[in-house]
Parts: sequence; C-alpha cells; structure tokens
Amino acid sequence: HIAGTNGKGSTLSFIKYILIESDYKVHTYTSPHLKSFNERIVLANKQVTTNKLLQTLLYIKKINAGEPITFFEITTAAAFYLFSKEKADFLILETGLGGRLDATNVIDNSLIDIITPISIDHQEFLGQNILGIIDEKLGIIKKGSHIIISKQKKLVLSHIKKKLKTNKNHKLFFEKNFTIIDKDKKTFILKYNKIEKIFKKPSLLGEHQVENASTAIAAILKLNQLGYSISEKDINKGILKTKWPGRLEQGKLRNIKVYLDGAHNIDGAKQLLRYFKDKKIKVWLIIGMLNNKNLFNFLKKIKPILNGVIAVSIPDEKNTFMPREIVKICNLLGLESFSQPSINKANQFLLEKIKPKNILISGSLYLVGKIRDKYL
Repeated sequence: HIAGTNGKGSTLSFIKYILIESDYKVHTYTSPHLKSFNERIVLANKQVTTNKLLQTLLYIKKINAGEPITFFEITTAAAFYLFSKEKADFLILETGLGGRLDATNVIDNSLIDIITPISIDHQEFLGQNILGIIDEKLGIIKKGSHIIISKQKKLVLSHIKKKLKTNKNHKLFFEKNFTIIDKDKKTFILKYNKIEKIFKKPSLLGEHQVENASTAIAAILKLNQLGYSISEKDINKGILKTKWPGRLEQGKLRNIKVYLDGAHNIDGAKQLLRYFKDKKIKVWLIIGMLNNKNLFNFLKKIKPILNGVIAVSIPDEKNTFMPREIVKICNLLGLESFSQPSINKANQFLLEKIKPKNILISGSLYLVGKIRDKYL
C-alpha cells in the first residue's frame, strides 16, 4: 500500500514490472489515468477490459442503491470487487488522496506500506499544515506491516520518526537502512542493510527516478527476506522495462525536442528544475493547470530554466486556469508569455514565431494525457 505526495505511481510501477519479470501475477490500482480509465485497474498483469469495467460499475451502482458516493469511492469499490474475482500473487494499491481516510484504506492488513516523498498538495482537502498532511499519509500503516520510508525533507523525516517511535512494525528508512552511495550514467549502487549491490539505472528520466527505483528495490529485497525469491537479474530487467507515461517523457514537434511531464506541485517543479539544470537545457513552457494548484509558486520555482511561457487551458476541464490568468501570473514574475486558445495554436505559434530548440509541456497530468499523442 503506497501513500505520499510525489513518486507513488513511479514506485508502484517499478515494483509491478519487477514482480511481473519474476513471473508473479500482479493486480494494481492507480490514479489518475492519462488517457483511458482502464489504466487505473490492472488485473493479473492485464488492464481491465472496458466491458468488464462497465458491468462491474453497474453492479456496484446497483448495490450502492442511490446512497451518496464519490467518483473515487465507487471506482475503488469496483476495483476491489474485480480483484476479489481474479487470482493474483500481489495487489499494489496507490492512495488517491491522503491516506487515513482514503477509499483504498479499507483493507485490514498489508505486507508492506510505503511512504513516498511528502509535501504540500491538495490543500483544499488536506489543509496547509505539513505535519497534519504527514499524519494523514501515515494513516495507511497497518498493524504488523513492514514500513518503507522514501527520501524525505528533514522536517518531514523528523516528524515521521517521531510519529513512528512507538510503532513496533519493522521499518526501513532511506539513508539509514537503504541508500544510494554512488551512480554513473548507466548504474547506481544501493546499500541495503550494509550490503552493497549494483543496479541498472531506470529508463525513466530524472535523478528522482533513481530514488523511486531504490524505494521499489528496498520493497523487493524486503520480500526476499520474507521468503520470496526475486533475482537481481529480474530486478534489473524490471527497472529497465518500467514505463510510467507523462513523467519526463520525450517526444517531438517536427525537429523540436518536446518533454512531457505532469508535474503540478512545488516538489514536481523542483524535480523539473533539477533535471533541466543538470542537462543545461532551457525550454519554452506550454502550461495548463487546475485552478486549485499554486501556479505562482510552480512558475517561480522553474523560472531559471524557462525562455518563455505559452498559456493554454486544459481541454474539457471546467476547473482549469484560463490562459489570461496564467499570463497575469507570468507578468508578475517577469516571464515572457503568450496566451493561445488551444494546444494546436500553441504548437503553430511556437513553430512559426519562436522556433525553440526545446519545449516542455507541464502543469497537469490531465493536460499531458489529452495531448501527448500529438508528440509521440
């Protein structure tokens, strides 16, 4: 069971691909989806079919008998019903929001609970208090489970340790029980309980993905300690095969390199800044964002890597920032910006007027999911 602010999906994906490589059958539940809702539910290594999904949702709706239920609750109920009808060796769950009150947290027990990097996001539900947000995320931890804590900021880590001090569960902390001690272009060395092992770097871009992969490997090595048998060969194959679309994905617009990334909060912005600064790349940003996100802070953080901004709205999304609102915020930050009525117009404008070397499309997974086919 995985909770956190960033890196949940990537960590889950690494674990899934490693387990599949080792011939295990795996169920997964993730959110949000990029293109098709079916992506959220994987049954024994295969995405749920539309017909099976429809029939299950109709059944759950009937059982619910008109009682109040949210979108995430009814889809989680459908997922759990489907998982109960098909055999698998593992179920990997990603929380939708928070943890303690998340719909996925109805399970009574789990083998491993993972807490990925925590920061402030979804303030309208979780509030502005980072300590309160940490408490909510830690709410997924079950009695007797093994706990894995990913790399965290000092304040977050300190609070987690304080909260878990009296917890008798076995705990693995990044930097204490497992840590990355060296890396080059193709490999990294992970130290796990005093033993050093060399692993292949992920095909997913960004140094944060090496950190996500290390958390996933820690979970796999913990499974081996619990009696499973997953080889280093399968771990390496799984890491290289892992796909997680919409996260620093590379595409093209004619001869221009396009990067697609669904980052929408300050920690996501930090990872973008880190990646493009390391590569010494500056980009023109096409951005669309939901209006419950902190657009000012997001743009302020990545300003050093930006040549300019093209503001668009997210197609078919009523809670999107309007392009003119994005331009206003860009003006406050001293960023050159232009508004465009659609992604096609934005592309046309960049090709004809700007002719950039690199384009980054970011601000929302919803935006990336709706437009990524144009570049891949």
